[in-house]
Amino acid sequence: MDKIKRRKLGKVAAGGIAAATVATTLASPAISQGRQEWRMVTSWPKMFPGGGTAAERFAKNISEVTGGRLTIKVFAAGELVPAFEAFDAVQRGTADAMHSTPYYWQNKAKILSLYTTVPFGMTNYETVAWLRYGGGQQLWDEAYANFGLKGFHAGSTSVQMAGWFNKEIKSAADFKGLKMRIPGFGGEALRKLGATIVNLPVGEIFGALQSGAIDATEWVGPWQDLAAGFYKVTKYYYWPGLHEPATLNEISVNKAKFDSLPKDIQQIFAWACAEEHVQLTAENDASNAGALEVLIKQHNVQLKHLPEDFIKAYGKAWSDVLGELRDGGDALTKKTLDSYYKFQRQQMAWTRIGLQEFLNARLIGFRPT
Repeated sequence: MDKIKRRKLGKVAAGGIAAATVATTLASPAISQGRQEWRMVTSWPKMFPGGGTAAERFAKNISEVTGGRLTIKVFAAGELVPAFEAFDAVQRGTADAMHSTPYYWQNKAKILSLYTTVPFGMTNYETVAWLRYGGGQQLWDEAYANFGLKGFHAGSTSVQMAGWFNKEIKSAADFKGLKMRIPGFGGEALRKLGATIVNLPVGEIFGALQSGAIDATEWVGPWQDLAAGFYKVTKYYYWPGLHEPATLNEISVNKAKFDSLPKDIQQIFAWACAEEHVQLTAENDASNAGALEVLIKQHNVQLKHLPEDFIKAYGKAWSDVLGELRDGGDALTKKTLDSYYKFQRQQMAWTRIGLQEFLNARLIGFRPT
């Protein structure tokens, strides 16, 4: 946020009485004693493009907008806890907040994966619409309340790439016996096709590819994949990312700690998460095209489209996983799936007429000057 926006945000959050940044300049013992420092753990390497830099940006914005009443110290993966222990750290109070993504916690409750992304599911824009206007946030609050947490969406990679492979994929049969790093529901569906699924934090993926411990990996998209250096150990880069059409990041907090904050700072925190969602999503969208060109032209990466028979088989595999999830889930799981897919059907009826047809027409009619 620029300085004008931060001043405006501070004034609104303080109820128009005085900007938070101004209030903290007064020599008031009560305000001085009211300062808090939080610890935020992440699932990303320090300053890694995307999640790592976004966490630092968010912490900086919170400190500036609150005038130092709330400051956040960011701990990269491994600095305080390992990447996949961020959830536990916030739950037990070792940390106050985390920057991560909910499908890393499907071992806690499988339905949490839905708040990251779903194979053949909604796009970022559709998912945010569901969260804000379709009851999705309330369902997420209900799910996280069981663990003493509160979640905020805070950035999206939008649709991802299918991933990096050490061999060409010519049919669905090529996934049988394939060892692939892929988390969430996307991995559950691939397992139905005979793949061996593992989950690794980004800091461990390159080494696993290089050693042959895995045959393939998905990560994000060209910008973040270029930074991870996967092109150095494998050249086949597949699309589209059927498994992750949205992929939301989260800034989630210990609910008791959050509820103890002054009301204006709670509101500032929520608004700052919404601002970070816009920033990180835009950063991914702005960076991917140039990074893809670098991968292809400078590093000779071979861009490949997933075969149609795999797309059909993968869709069937996901339907099977979804049916098992619905049949074996609790009441909250079923309620959440009903809400999500009702909203998706409504969105698809519109996007087929609106966005999808426009994009098809643009390919036909666009003539760059």
